[in-house]
Amino acid sequence: MFAVLGLFSKQRAVWHTDDINAALGYSRASGYRYVKELVEAGLLQKVAAGRYALGARIIELDYQLRQSDPVLLAAAPVMDVLANRSRFDVVLSTLFGCTQVIDTHRAGPDSALQLAYGRGRPRPLFRGAAPKVMLAALPRAALKRIYDRHADEIAAAGLASTWAEFRRCMGLVHEAGFYLSLDEVEERVGAAAVPILNAQGEVLAALALVGTCDALQAAGQSRLAGWLRHAARTVQSTMSEQA
Repeated sequence: MFAVLGLFSKQRAVWHTDDINAALGYSRASGYRYVKELVEAGLLQKVAAGRYALGARIIELDYQLRQSDPVLLAAAPVMDVLANRSRFDVVLSTLFGCTQVIDTHRAGPDSALQLAYGRGRPRPLFRGAAPKVMLAALPRAALKRIYDRHADEIAAAGLASTWAEFRRCMGLVHEAGFYLSLDEVEERVGAAAVPILNAQGEVLAALALVGTCDALQAAGQSRLAGWLRHAARTVQSTMSEQA
């Protein structure tokens, strides 16, 4: 049923129930039942006969997330401090389902930096600093499943052409606990990132400093890594105290 929600996009914001069934391979009875239940839950809304768009319940859930997400609550104050200190934009990202990277919060020093990606818009899984530090922190089995499903994308991103190469590449990022990307996602824009881990060492999110490539290179990897690692430790410590 939740797969229905994944169909809606900026390019196609309204779907007819018959088109939903055709796209997802549902029977007429199942598809209509799923749509009816999603409407009752507020996740879809009827806009015309048989035609539906995303519902207002999603906005409510986003508000609840902003008010209750333990990672976001611990990270937001730290991100404000880091943005003011570094003069870079600071972005918090998360990986879910081992398939999508989403930015959940951004703090900035009143910069004019315009980014193509923002809160809620899925980002490339194999390009940029935040995705790589989160992927590198995954267990071997999870990383192998990702490689098996996305080998062509991984090769297209220039990461690796075999599982052994991909594992070695991610191993180097994991060992460093830090990654600097330049021009990987947007032209003349880069990011430096570190993972945020829970008490069990599992990756929860990534914290990144984002700016022009020139500014990041001028700051230097050592300074960028120092700022980020200190911020990540502060977030992790706050979360441990609140647990």
